Amino acid sequence: MSIDWAALGSVFGVSLVATVALVGLFTLGVVGLSKQKSASAQGGSAALARTGAYVCFALCAAAVTYGIYLIVS
Repeated sequence: MSIDWAALGSVFGVSLVATVALVGLFTLGVVGLSKQKSASAQGGSAALARTGAYVCFALCAAAVTYGIYLIVS
């Protein structure tokens, strides 16, 4: 039995980057939703914060859907 260490390292690296990116994107969405009240209190646009948060959540859902598609197909 032989282990292809280069392929294993490549899979690990891609998985690590994808996980950090997905968690970061979700975190931006949560921060965007939490900034709605402070944005409206300071006279800013709460709709912009909400829209940005929804875009982040939609990108997270798209990434998860693409991952499931790759596994199933």
